[in-house]
Amino acid sequence: MNFAYKSLILIFLILLLHSDGILSFIYWPSWQDFKKHYINNDGRVIDLSTPNKITTSEGQSYAMFFALVANDRLMFDKLLHWTENNLASGDLSDQLPAWLWGKNHQQQWAVLDHNSASDSDLLIAYDLLEAGRLWKIKRYEKLGTELLDRILNEEVVNIPGLGSMLLPGKTGFIHGDNWRLNPSYLPPQLLARFITVNTHWKEIEQNSLRLLVDSSPKGLSPDWIIWNKEAGWQPDHEHPNLGSYNAIRVYLWIGMLAKDLGYKEELVKHFQTITTITQRLGTPPEKINTVTGRYTGKGPVGFSAALLPLMANNPGLQEQRQRVDNSSIISDGYYNSVLRLFGQGWDQQHYRFDPHGELLPEWN
Repeated sequence: MNFAYKSLILIFLILLLHSDGILSFIYWPSWQDFKKHYINNDGRVIDLSTPNKITTSEGQSYAMFFALVANDRLMFDKLLHWTENNLASGDLSDQLPAWLWGKNHQQQWAVLDHNSASDSDLLIAYDLLEAGRLWKIKRYEKLGTELLDRILNEEVVNIPGLGSMLLPGKTGFIHGDNWRLNPSYLPPQLLARFITVNTHWKEIEQNSLRLLVDSSPKGLSPDWIIWNKEAGWQPDHEHPNLGSYNAIRVYLWIGMLAKDLGYKEELVKHFQTITTITQRLGTPPEKINTVTGRYTGKGPVGFSAALLPLMANNPGLQEQRQRVDNSSIISDGYYNSVLRLFGQGWDQQHYRFDPHGELLPEWN
């Protein structure tokens, strides 16, 4: 069998599989590397930087998103199955996933903390809704809708003076008249998509946009912020005015908003401070005081990847691209690899979001 004939057969098989929605050829080496190094055969995302090889609901939610972008339905199903069975007692419609799983003091694999993480919950719900829509699987859409209802019931509260808002988890974020919030937990794309399912999310979206802008008067997002019933926005008690490993995702979400979304231009302009600093330094800072602008440390390569969308029209874009290209998924570590897949994946046009928050993968 000659080479040309083999090639024709391969092309035919790819087209045949694509017609059934099973496979569309996506050349995304970074996703293949991520699967190889961070996901086991059961569909568990492993943070290798931790001594007890933990898994978080965050990691599962990210990997499900990337599997959807890559049209990798087999891996998506594995990730969902592991998440539901191990973090949600077998039923995501019945309980929010626990945020932390690993080896306990008795050297047994188990849930280590039953509290939830709302950023992960939002993304899992989004993954399911969009997987259902794109792959035309109704049970995914149904499960995503049920999970979204549970998030509204268990993680959304009405905060005096602020309104309806998503807490970072079910418990531990309300202390008297103080509510501890995380700006990076609220990707506007996801909230826009949820409005099409339940209009209650419109108020949450509006309040979240207020949070993003008001918590960063200098255009630098904090990792955490406090809302006080009487005084309004206040610095976080544990890490006051610190922007670092959480806040980097705020810039990522803003940069990836749909081009024709009404408020994108305003948000991009508001957060230009971080791109200006990055262009001047050559790399993003690892930690920055969001009030004074003073910074310390050189941000890891994942920070450069996360800023690629926001720097799309910035003269410093190519320098950050090159830094990411020169790095390796294998040596980056779990979180940096996640930021790389998000930022570089968007920069390479593997996916986009439309103004209503729907995912636009390159294969569809």
